[in-house]
Amino acid sequence: MNKTLILDFGSQYTQLIARKVRELGVYSEIHPFNTPLKKIKALAPGAIIFSGGPQSVYEPDSPHPDPRIFSLGIPILGICYGLQLIAYHLGGEVQKAPAREYGFAALHILDRSGLLHGLKNKTQVWMSHGDRLETIPEGFIITARTTNSRAAVIENQARKIYGVQFHPEVAHTQEGKKILGNFLFRLAGLRADWNMGSFIEDKVREIRQQVGKGKVICGLSGGIDSLVTSLLIQKAIGQNLYCIFVNNGLLRKGEYERLLEEFRRQFSLQVIAVEAEDRFLKKLKGVISPEKKRKIIGQVFIEIFEEEARKLGQIKFLAQGTIYPDVIESTSVKGPSHTIKSHHNVGGLPEKLNFQLVEPLRELFKDEVRALALELGVSREFIQQHPFPGPGLAVRIIGEVNQENLRLVREADSILLEEVRKARIYHKLWQAFAVLLPVRSVGVMGDQRTYQRVVAIRLVQSTDGMTADWYPASSRLLNRISTRIVNEVDGVNRVVYDITSKPPGTIEWE
Repeated sequence: MNKTLILDFGSQYTQLIARKVRELGVYSEIHPFNTPLKKIKALAPGAIIFSGGPQSVYEPDSPHPDPRIFSLGIPILGICYGLQLIAYHLGGEVQKAPAREYGFAALHILDRSGLLHGLKNKTQVWMSHGDRLETIPEGFIITARTTNSRAAVIENQARKIYGVQFHPEVAHTQEGKKILGNFLFRLAGLRADWNMGSFIEDKVREIRQQVGKGKVICGLSGGIDSLVTSLLIQKAIGQNLYCIFVNNGLLRKGEYERLLEEFRRQFSLQVIAVEAEDRFLKKLKGVISPEKKRKIIGQVFIEIFEEEARKLGQIKFLAQGTIYPDVIESTSVKGPSHTIKSHHNVGGLPEKLNFQLVEPLRELFKDEVRALALELGVSREFIQQHPFPGPGLAVRIIGEVNQENLRLVREADSILLEEVRKARIYHKLWQAFAVLLPVRSVGVMGDQRTYQRVVAIRLVQSTDGMTADWYPASSRLLNRISTRIVNEVDGVNRVVYDITSKPPGTIEWE
């Protein structure tokens, strides 16, 4: 079948593999590393990819697949930890490397007849491993090496099993997409026949099967994710969808009124508007912990949705615009990945939920959601807006969320976005926003001492939100932003610029 099955062994990049495969036009699904062999056979994939992972294959609790998977005759590609699994199970030897290899490496190609067809010699690849392959399994050949990895690529063309020590799915590997394409098309014989049009058809069918004649409520946040979720569900069930747009007091300046008008007029959505600013702020009073903030906000949203659902009658389904970066940072859903932080529409949900969830975008990256939005007729202007966190400005205030802190961060954020647009770099950025810090600093204004708040500004570039680089803004732009914030936002006397990439930081501060 024209499908790729990706087994997740705990890599933070697992969904990135799926995304790259889909970009090549092949449908992909992610499943846990310990998926039973019976289920794998039932899924009938045309190819299988083992993701990387943070553990060592010889550790007692390390994740392993059913070893019979190697006898199915389905082409297999192992990435990093996945390569080491192949070697471990098929008679090779894996040992701890003298030094961890992390970062760029030059790939010295020895054989281009298979996986490495058409690649340049010394092409750049991205390494991230602490173990390495010392002895390859019988029947395999080494087709590439790096300075620190004698067996950087191994292949057994007779059994159609291949392994790479580096990560072809990340942008840092220059010809990674070509390697994946060689595996899928030249070696596994798959076809490029999957696109956003077919995704819409599949999801509309799935939503109809899940919901039937039932009614669905969907929380609109003002972002592209929840809007696309609503449009997909509207396409599937029409007027049985009720959208709820809550003014939680945590949105940007003037955003609630503008978006409410747009949802109703431009998209013809059935929107119920709820004013709940005081309710959210009362619950958040005195709360400092970012995890607690997210969970409180998620809880209050659910309470409001349940109240509105009771007014509408029997509603069993709640739709959310959950996308994969939310999932992978919140919890290990498919494999043993490490939790980074909770998202209000994933980890922030209460344990007892009186709804069945409908999450049609759960497997997509942000850029895929934007492509989907275009297919659904959403304007480019709306699509190209920067992502905005579900908990809103609450996670851009380091400390307590109250009216005064919201005023400070909202005004600073408005100035920042205005200057970014004036500089014509808005669409070059993934996100631009201000963060209010829980510190005060001494300043001088009008020959008088001040002791006021500090704002950090964050400008980042990214493709999918999984990794990001800080934007090298000009000193002229930074000076304009800083001067305006200090002069126009009463209570702020210092501005700092965040130059942290992801990783090691996250894009949002909380």
